[in-house]
Amino acid sequence: MRYMMLIHVDPTTAPEPDAALMDRVDKVIEEMTKSGVLLDTNGLSPAAEATTIRQSGGKQTVLDGPFTESKEVVGGYCILQTKTKEEAVEWTSRFLDVHGPEWDIEVELRQIAEEA
Repeated sequence: MRYMMLIHVDPTTAPEPDAALMDRVDKVIEEMTKSGVLLDTNGLSPAAEATTIRQSGGKQTVLDGPFTESKEVVGGYCILQTKTKEEAVEWTSRFLDVHGPEWDIEVELRQIAEEA
């Protein structure tokens, strides 16, 4: 089963990641990679640099940022391949654990729909 971790942060309150945090994150990512669980991961550029494409009534509109500040944005993602949902939850928890108490962070874990 494949799962996507969508990492949500509030850009107005999230601290700037320091070298110590990045080292801890790198170690978890390395463990995920060595275990064969991690298929892909990356951070995303700031929401202010995003492009939004909306469709309404069959008409599309393309809007380039910057956009007004959002309370919460997707700051990054990981794609995991695990045997069970519980294993995906465990890896997600380990990822969150390396962030200190100064981080208000949430991960939305969603199974990727597989074709039959």
